[in-house]
Amino acid sequence: MNVLLKSTTIIDSKSDFHNQTVDILIENGVITQISKTIKNTNDVKEIDLENLHMSQGWFDSSVSFGEPGYEERETLENGLNTAAHSGFTSLAINPNTNPVIDCNSDVSFIKGKAEKHAVNLYPIGALTKESKGIDLAELFDMTSAGAIAFGDYKRPIENPNLLKIALQYASNFDGLVLSFPQENKISGKGVMNEQVTSTSLGLKGNPNMAEELQIARDLFLLEYTEGKLHIPTISTAKSVVLIREAKQKKLNVSCSVAIHNLILTDENLTTFNTNYKVLPPLRTQDDINALIEGLKDGTIDMVTSDHNPIDIEHKKIEFDFAKYGTIGLESAFGILNKHFSTKKTIEFLTKGKSRFGIHFQPIAIGNKADLSLFNPNGIQEFTKDHIKSTSKNAIFENHETKGMVYGIIANNKLILN
Repeated sequence: MNVLLKSTTIIDSKSDFHNQTVDILIENGVITQISKTIKNTNDVKEIDLENLHMSQGWFDSSVSFGEPGYEERETLENGLNTAAHSGFTSLAINPNTNPVIDCNSDVSFIKGKAEKHAVNLYPIGALTKESKGIDLAELFDMTSAGAIAFGDYKRPIENPNLLKIALQYASNFDGLVLSFPQENKISGKGVMNEQVTSTSLGLKGNPNMAEELQIARDLFLLEYTEGKLHIPTISTAKSVVLIREAKQKKLNVSCSVAIHNLILTDENLTTFNTNYKVLPPLRTQDDINALIEGLKDGTIDMVTSDHNPIDIEHKKIEFDFAKYGTIGLESAFGILNKHFSTKKTIEFLTKGKSRFGIHFQPIAIGNKADLSLFNPNGIQEFTKDHIKSTSKNAIFENHETKGMVYGIIANNKLILN
């Protein structure tokens, strides 16, 4: 794949060309020239788009598709295409399939399905067999097949000794263990944040304490085992404080936050729209303020769309019985760019790679092209027309976004909207 990008502004703080508007020539998937002006002497495909910007390829640390087992929600092929058109070149995919991704062959199946695609797919193996929280899965074997981390998606490890053993065992091969932060005995049957709004709506609440107790326990186990822990999708102010203190103690811990938990509050649930039913639940503005502060000071390591397609039969039902989850790949850039600077948005969308052991390079001559292409300007409303996922459970439907994604260049392939 040979392509010449004209007048593109580079947003990459690691690159010598950061904030410069240049032409870039890519030949056979490698950046061969960067200059103010490059003449198209070999008649290669030329891309000249309005206000074209580029950055290192974006990464999402928590994405769910359906295949295998739930293809009605999303196939791997359509999911990868959705990611590409949303600007993502790398995804960590959760093991919540049927069967659960909990062995070498399952990881190999997922990797094989994505082998020739522009988007890089990195499986997260289940931490326990069938994600039942009883016995450890085949962690080392899955690492050999290409798994980059281990966790039971949206399922907390209730047995503290099991998590202790997992952290100790995974440390033998530098494995990253994920532990979903929820104490089920505290959260009970809560379906939204426990606060004034839940009382007024008559819905059972899931209190902040359910998350915070679990994080406190996990951090204590981490300190004891000296393992490597990632806490996905935190949502409360106290959680930020706990993880900040743990990092000050030099514990090997990281965490993420879902984009919707940075933007929306529990007050959005007053319409009983099940697209707002997510886990962890939407919290309060005070929690949002603390999460944003945690991002700014580095306590929170990355953001995620927490993309989770749910078919209409499991979403368009009574709120108490609807499944948790929202799609988010398509809206991720536009929502973040609306609420944060473009520089911060790009930082949020690229920062998680190193924690998950994903190789990346600055935009420079001689490096492989792994690029996200976008226009940071322009206000629009996110509607169903922007959804490429098979499932349409979009929490940000009818919300205002800023900018637009043009596509990606990765794995010697060009995908444009």
